[in-house]
Amino acid sequence: MSDVFDVLTMGRVGVDLYPEQSGVRLADVRTFAKFLGGSATNVAVGAARYGHRSAVITKVGDDGFGAYVRQALRGFGVDPRFVGTDRDLRTPVVFIELLPPESPPILFYRQPKAPDMNLTVDDLDLDAIRSARVFWTTGTGLSDEPSRSATLAALRERGRKRFTIHDLDHRPTFWRSPEEAGPLARQALGFATVAVGNVDEVTVAIGSGTPEAQASRLLDLGLELAIVKLGGDGVLAAWDGAAERVPPVEVEVVNGLGAGDAFGAALCHGLLEGWDVVDTVRFANAAGAYVAGQLACADAMPNEAQVRAFLVDA
Repeated sequence: MSDVFDVLTMGRVGVDLYPEQSGVRLADVRTFAKFLGGSATNVAVGAARYGHRSAVITKVGDDGFGAYVRQALRGFGVDPRFVGTDRDLRTPVVFIELLPPESPPILFYRQPKAPDMNLTVDDLDLDAIRSARVFWTTGTGLSDEPSRSATLAALRERGRKRFTIHDLDHRPTFWRSPEEAGPLARQALGFATVAVGNVDEVTVAIGSGTPEAQASRLLDLGLELAIVKLGGDGVLAAWDGAAERVPPVEVEVVNGLGAGDAFGAALCHGLLEGWDVVDTVRFANAAGAYVAGQLACADAMPNEAQVRAFLVDA
C-alpha cells in the first residue's frame, strides 16, 4: 500500500508565462516569468502543500519545457512518475495578460495539439487510479481524443469510489461547441461522487437555472456532493438533502487564474481530513482567495497554516 496516493489528478499541464510588467497589455510586455501551470497539475501541487502524497497523470513534449515540468513537480513534492512523453508534440506554453486581473485573458499555445490530449488508456496505471484516496479529473480532458476515452476509462475503472471528483473545467476554446461538451460532462459525472464547477460550466453540463436548482440536478445524477462556484457571491454546496451558500473571502486580486485550482486542492484536503462540508468549503474559499492575491498559480499554493492565518486576517 506504499504506492497509494492521497490525491491523484489527471489532465492538463503547461508552462505559464506571466508578465513582469504590471498593468500593461500583452503587446507591451517586455519580459515574462516562467511558472508551472495546468489545472490538474496545480491541484496536485496544492494537495502536496497540505502534506498529501500526490501525483498527476499527464504528458509533456520531448523538450526543455517538458524537463522543466518534471523538475518543478519534484520540487513541489509531486510524484512525476505518471508524466509521459509525446515524441511528436511540444509541451504547451500559456501567455497570460493580467488585464483585468480578476479574469485575465489567456493565450494558449497548444497547436496542433497538446501532449496531455494524447493520453491513452495504455498510459494509465489502473491500480493507482483504483486505490487513490482522491481521484480528480477535468472537463478539459474530455475535449479531444484519445484523452477523452482515457479519462472516461479511468473514471469507469474507479467504480465511483469515494472520493472521485470531476472538475467541469470547461474551456470553450478547446471545444467545437457547448452542445458537444454537455453530454460528455454528464457521462463523466455519472462516474463521479463530487462535482465542481462555476455557474457557466454547470450550465453547459446540465442546463441553466438557479444555483440551487443546478446543484439539485447534479445530485440527481447520483453525486454525493455538488459545488457550484458563484464568483463574487461565494460558493453553493449541496449534499444529502442539504444546501448552503458560503460567502466569499475578500481579497485584492492580483491574478484570478489560480483561485479555482487552489479551491480544488483545499477541497481535497478537507475531504481527506473528514471535515464538515461547510467548514471545508469555507477553507477552500479562503485558499482560493489567498492564491488570487498572488501572481503565480502552482508556486503560490498555500499550506494549511497559511490559509488559517489568511482567514484570521480577512
